[in-house]
Amino acid sequence: MKLTKFFFILLSLTMLTACSSQKKIESEPKKQADPVQTETKNNKMTQILIKTSMGDITIALYNETPQHRDNFIKLVKENYYDGVLFHRIIKGFMVQTGDPDSKTAKPGQRLGMGGPNYRVPAEFVPSLYHKRGAVAAARDNNPAKASSGSQFYIVDGEVYSQDKLNMIAARTGKTFSPEQQKAYTTVGGAPFLDGDYTVFGEVVSGMEVVDKIAAQPKDGADRPVTDIKIISAKIIE
Repeated sequence: MKLTKFFFILLSLTMLTACSSQKKIESEPKKQADPVQTETKNNKMTQILIKTSMGDITIALYNETPQHRDNFIKLVKENYYDGVLFHRIIKGFMVQTGDPDSKTAKPGQRLGMGGPNYRVPAEFVPSLYHKRGAVAAARDNNPAKASSGSQFYIVDGEVYSQDKLNMIAARTGKTFSPEQQKAYTTVGGAPFLDGDYTVFGEVVSGMEVVDKIAAQPKDGADRPVTDIKIISAKIIE
């Protein structure tokens, strides 16, 4: 992937969601592991089992991003994600879902504009970044970089050479820690998104399913030709 493509992808992701009349949320109270599937940081991280039409994905929600965590848990308890499609896929980059309009979408219908009537305030944590398997919130182009109330993506990612990583840093003004550099040059990710989209979780099992979803045939709007659905999302007790 050429560097110029990074910024095209960044722009396209920025414009994916545009929920109308949005506001901030109210405060409310296996298989062999893939290299990206790190151990959870503590035993109290909430895990969500996402059953899809192509297999199961389990994600863990970071406690360092409590507003995104609590909002996601709320939506899962409301069965909000049951029946939504993965409406945008880019192999080597990410797979995106969470648009409620996709539940009744016709073939070829453009998606990515739906969601609840609010945004979630950005929660940028330097130690949480777009490594392969990261779960992050999509958003529209708003100055505060607040997140969509429901749409999220999982980083499929690619491995970067140190030279490419240095080029991204020079072009964007981003600074990558030694930990980030190691991750992006070994397991991969999407480093050009760091500091622009809130990372609030990570895949702990099922990255092979993410890879499979990302590799499916798609149309010109990056929507899979054959619908890929979230059957259910449930908290693992």
